[in-house]
Amino acid sequence: MAVADSVAVVGAGPVGLIAALGLAQAGVPVTVIERESQIVASPRAITYHWSALEGLSRLGLLEEALGIGFAKQDYSFLNFATGEQINYSLGVLEGRAPFPFNLHLGQDRLAEIALRRLQQYPHAEVRWSTNVRELTQDGSGVALHAEGPEGPVDLRAGWVVGADGAASAVRKALGLEFEGITWPKRFIASNVRYDFSKHGYARTTFLIDSTYGAIIVKLDKGDLWRCTYSESLELAEESISERMPAYFDVILPGARDIEVDAFAAYRMHQRAAERFRVGRVLLAGDAAHATNPSGAYGLTSGLFDAFALYDALAAVARGDVDDTVLDRYAMERRRIFLEIVSPAAVETKRLIFDTTDPQQRDADLVRLRRLATEPDVLLERLMLTARMRSEPLVLAS
Repeated sequence: MAVADSVAVVGAGPVGLIAALGLAQAGVPVTVIERESQIVASPRAITYHWSALEGLSRLGLLEEALGIGFAKQDYSFLNFATGEQINYSLGVLEGRAPFPFNLHLGQDRLAEIALRRLQQYPHAEVRWSTNVRELTQDGSGVALHAEGPEGPVDLRAGWVVGADGAASAVRKALGLEFEGITWPKRFIASNVRYDFSKHGYARTTFLIDSTYGAIIVKLDKGDLWRCTYSESLELAEESISERMPAYFDVILPGARDIEVDAFAAYRMHQRAAERFRVGRVLLAGDAAHATNPSGAYGLTSGLFDAFALYDALAAVARGDVDDTVLDRYAMERRRIFLEIVSPAAVETKRLIFDTTDPQQRDADLVRLRRLATEPDVLLERLMLTARMRSEPLVLAS
């Protein structure tokens, strides 16, 4: 293939690397450009919904991912004020889905697996420590102007995928608005070495409380757990670590051997780029849309972007279809985010972290109890993430 048929993917997170891997497997020359010197390991997404696992399996990633992480069906809502625990299981999906479980694995570990597979292809390369500054495009390709470890770098590709996160340099270079809101809270994702199950927490617990609300998830096969909670922006970010013991004293009373392995503070958004395609440049993952982490819908929807995009873009690069299929990608993925993904994340955030009205809380609990007693209600809830994926944009050859 000529340069006009090649693809540059900006961003070496899981969405970018998986899109690149899909392109490489289809025979498309691909270059991944990443501003960091290696895959970023700070605490981020860790849960992959059952509906996304078929896509990982298709790329040959799922078996290794399950070997490093683990499959899980058990979930729980815990009302902090009363101690009421509402348990449910993904077992209801058995016989209805090829992979009736969710996968727990840090997103950096999934990115590492995808990177190793990508490096097996001679027509794929990764450029680390390379920061895209601007881009220009014409009818045959895109010129990327970047700063590398040894100075300015100019690259050219037929197509560009911006998968470089919510602060996307690609989106900014296109002059696109990132429409939406930023939540007036700070979220803290902490990796903690402590067995939360000693205090009755399930391997995924949604701790419901307007002050101490949290998403608590077992992170690996050992004793590493993730606890994501929120706090006021009026509190100084530099003193988060000093406040952490007081928080854990409340949700883990009496625990004395808690080790915080790592933590990261984030502002959370509900935003989408005004367009996901401008000419020969396309957006995917957080570069295209950003959501709060409640429900683990952000990376799941980003993976669905990648699955839809690499098939369509490979077909365009090979000359099998015209590029109008990429308009369908851009419109469909934006619609799904705005109509399904973002509202679901907003509602889950409200339920776990934000509700102070006792009547609303009681109504929430009535609905949640049905998950434990009515399989049809639970199945309908679980099918939400299946509605976040796109139908194939090109027919399989």
